[in-house]
Amino acid sequence: MILKVTTDEQILATREVMRQLRPQVRFEDYLAAVKRMKQTDGYQLAALYCDDEVRAVAGYRFMEMFYSGRILYVDDLTTDDRYRSKGYGKALLDWLKTEARAQACGQLHLDSGVQREQAHRFYFREGLTINCHHFQLTL
Repeated sequence: MILKVTTDEQILATREVMRQLRPQVRFEDYLAAVKRMKQTDGYQLAALYCDDEVRAVAGYRFMEMFYSGRILYVDDLTTDDRYRSKGYGKALLDWLKTEARAQACGQLHLDSGVQREQAHRFYFREGLTINCHHFQLTL
């Protein structure tokens, strides 16, 4: 079952899985950070549950840009390390695609760290392509 995460209790239930992908987010800061991003940036969470336990989580938002039009941007997509390769990530990505279409998005975008080769193989299998380079400057 995939649910949109809205309550504090639901947000906290995603924390352990999300921190596997984002360990730099301090345990005690997670709830406040999610709530702040939801309020200021339209950040949303979805979680895939199995046996009342979060197995995969996605953070995403809707945006519009001149070069792409309206998109669903995936900030975070991760499956609990203990349950990889069981179809949970695919199910959640499929849900995100459906959500994007329902919200009149023409594309789904995500960035993935260059070191995440296993994730890249998954994305390619699921039909995602590399369409640009993402540059950053630490300030």
